[in-house]
Amino acid sequence: MEPENIKPNADESKSEDRKTGDAEVVAPATAVKTTSADAVEGKSAEAVTVQSRVARPDMSKRKFAQVSRRELLKVAPALLLGAFAIPRFQEGLLKKGLGFNDWAAARLFRRGHLAPTFSDADVTPFEKFPINGYDVDDPGVIFENWSLTVSGAVQKPGDYRLPQIQALPRVRQNTRHVCVEGWDVIGRFGGARLSDFLSMIGADTSAQFLTLGCADDYYESLDMATALHPQTLLCYEMYDRPLTRQHGAPLRLNIPTKIGYKQAKYLTDLKVTNLLQKVGYWEDQGYSEFYGL
Repeated sequence: MEPENIKPNADESKSEDRKTGDAEVVAPATAVKTTSADAVEGKSAEAVTVQSRVARPDMSKRKFAQVSRRELLKVAPALLLGAFAIPRFQEGLLKKGLGFNDWAAARLFRRGHLAPTFSDADVTPFEKFPINGYDVDDPGVIFENWSLTVSGAVQKPGDYRLPQIQALPRVRQNTRHVCVEGWDVIGRFGGARLSDFLSMIGADTSAQFLTLGCADDYYESLDMATALHPQTLLCYEMYDRPLTRQHGAPLRLNIPTKIGYKQAKYLTDLKVTNLLQKVGYWEDQGYSEFYGL
């Protein structure tokens, strides 16, 4: 605001408008100026007030873009959460999230990297090992008639009896069994390496998958890398004794690098293939396909 009764001459007012660059600060708040003509004539000096302004720099396009990106990153979680709140987006987002998780986990998986093993003293007592079934605890397998039917990309398809599998080198391991329901126990498992069995039947290990059928109509699949892992067993023993019916007799999978629902019980069929028509009982209902530990 200008002081009362003090006005600059027209010529002098022009000098007030000093042009500055964007980042320049104009002269101090007020300045007093005396004209040379008035000084010669002995007149009293006329005070001229120049009101100053601070020139604010304009935001550059680059800086604006940086600010915009920062603000977008801040609100991105809220936007994603909002998208999850819209029912028609939920299923698609969940599938994409699971798909990315499986893709990343499969690429981190290493056949030579072993799951932890434990001493006998760490093993959960057999009677405290939970019995967890998909449908029934005992589908009524008649052991004398049982066989594992092999098909697909193999040189020796057919039906394999339990003694043929038991003739392969036996492996016993104390490993952790992890259930998707949230519990885990350390058990003692014994059986033949699945990789040894695949070698015996002449499986094409360049194929991508194994599919597995079970006596209780459960079904599952494995990627070939997991099937060839040295700790993946065709398991016919627990705690140095034959499998019980409740735990999947006469043959089940033991895969300490995978979640529990991948470790199918009551095996009846094994196929080597490059095509999955069905992934697994739980996977086809939205669970993770790879689920490595």
